[in-house]
Amino acid sequence: MIEVYRRRVAENQVKVDHDSKLLSSLSLVRLIVFVGAICCILVIASNRLASLLVFVVPASVFAFGLAVKRYNLAAREQRHVTLLQQINAQEISRLENKLADFPSGQAFIKREHPYIADVDIFGTHSLFQLLNRTTTEAGQIRLAEWLAEPASKQTILMRQQAVQELAPKMDWRQDLQAAGMPFINPKTSYDGLLKWNAEPVKLLPLRTQYLVAGIVLGVASLASLGFFALHLVQVLRNLEPFSIYYLIPLLVSLTINGLVLKRLKATSQEIIDRLAQNVPVLAGYEALINKIESETFTTRMLQDLQAVFQNSHYSAAAEIRKLKRILEVFMQRGSKGPIGGNAFYTILNQFFLLDIYWILLTENWKTRNKENLGSWVAAVSEFEAVASLSGFACSNPAYTFPEISDESDQLRFTQLGHPLLHSEKRVCNDFELAGDGSIMMITGSNMAGKSTFLRTIGVNLVLAFMGAPCCMTSGNVSPVRLFTSMRTQDNLEEGVSSFYAELLRVEQLLKLAESGAPVFFLLDEMFKGTNSQDRYKGGISLIRQLSELHASGIVSTHDLELARATSEYLPVRNYSFNSRVTGREMFFDYKLTEGLCLDFNASELMRKSGIKLI
Repeated sequence: MIEVYRRRVAENQVKVDHDSKLLSSLSLVRLIVFVGAICCILVIASNRLASLLVFVVPASVFAFGLAVKRYNLAAREQRHVTLLQQINAQEISRLENKLADFPSGQAFIKREHPYIADVDIFGTHSLFQLLNRTTTEAGQIRLAEWLAEPASKQTILMRQQAVQELAPKMDWRQDLQAAGMPFINPKTSYDGLLKWNAEPVKLLPLRTQYLVAGIVLGVASLASLGFFALHLVQVLRNLEPFSIYYLIPLLVSLTINGLVLKRLKATSQEIIDRLAQNVPVLAGYEALINKIESETFTTRMLQDLQAVFQNSHYSAAAEIRKLKRILEVFMQRGSKGPIGGNAFYTILNQFFLLDIYWILLTENWKTRNKENLGSWVAAVSEFEAVASLSGFACSNPAYTFPEISDESDQLRFTQLGHPLLHSEKRVCNDFELAGDGSIMMITGSNMAGKSTFLRTIGVNLVLAFMGAPCCMTSGNVSPVRLFTSMRTQDNLEEGVSSFYAELLRVEQLLKLAESGAPVFFLLDEMFKGTNSQDRYKGGISLIRQLSELHASGIVSTHDLELARATSEYLPVRNYSFNSRVTGREMFFDYKLTEGLCLDFNASELMRKSGIKLI
């Protein structure tokens, strides 16, 4: 696939170069039309051909408008192609495992979560960076939710079907992503938009009274202004002396208008403060919904999501466009009230109380779409999450979707690998664990691959349970609750040692297992912070307890005695990762082997570090 993306990057570059030349030509045409129109109008005016001006001026304006429209169209096309080029370059970076420049989703990490802190779901070089192709804040949140919470079997199957439909639609998926990219703004929050939409309206219940007041006061202001203007004309003609009394009606009118605007200031400012930063968000949603509405889908999930935007009474994109246009004008008011913002709006507002009309327009929109906006946001975020998984599936055609089994504790993978490792360095293994309380104990030397294998299992289970393809040739899994204890750390602020932190994780695991939920655990080097005798006693006791609670999982350890004892007395199977030392070199094959590890390399590593072993 990397060659496909490289070819698309090159093709897009050709289009960008072509559009750049076209923009230069159109810019020149626009200038020629403008200068030519001005010269033509001046010549006709100097010859006093007024009748000809009636035709030339509108024709000039029309011609200039066409030139500007064509230039803007070409500029939008160039921007879109540039974004497509960027998207394909990003796909190349993902395939090359260069993830540093992608959003890490660090904010979604929760230490108390059953697994996300241990198997690189979020953070630097994470699964989130590999999957995420969303452009909205809600889309990122939805993808993070899918990563953090296993779905039901029915939901997994629906998502698999949707991902399989969208994966081949590369052009549409990239167009969807490019449609939202110009409106990415990390400083905005769609949360504010949803909160405003949920709050009750204030002026709309008294709509008639406010409209009448606005019309009456506006007419009074206009009349008083006209009254004063006529007086000024008479003064300028020396027909009567200037009198301050002619100004009093205008001052009174403007004072009354100012008091009304002051009363409305809090409501106006609240709308602006809540929604001003969300105008780009609305533009992004409008662009995304237009793309979604224009495509035809066959799977039930995608059809149901698309139906959210389509109704005989409204068009979601059209409604969002209306609110965006309302806000674009209302924002001219400025957040500081009648004395701030656009001067032209401020003057008209003082005379005609424009705030009344724009507040009523926004509240009327809210009333009409109060039940819809949240659904539109949710549907767009679902589409973006599915499109992200589809892009991942398209970029990795060798990955496959696992079968979702109805049997409990069914777990089987063929040629399973870690998707965050480069394909050329990745070593794949077969793995199978079936039956309530089945536990695998993995022994191995340092750096032999035990922890990586545990994370390989964990990250692929996360992919399987969110409806994505896994890094494997085939697989069969049953829905379970994944739980890990691999990176327990001390916390100086809370006064928690690493050993106590591990005990807290174990306590959390036991409570989950006692709840009756099917649990699959991954434990890396249990009780590292205590002595060998307590580690042995605690390890064998915990494994027995988990087995009795019908929890299944994998435990990695360096303790051969613990591995032997558990396999003798409990339903535990021993596997290992081995290394070999040739001369002064160590070699690892990272292949899972049945049985205990027999070649530990700690002594050799210490010797290489300069320690003179006794």
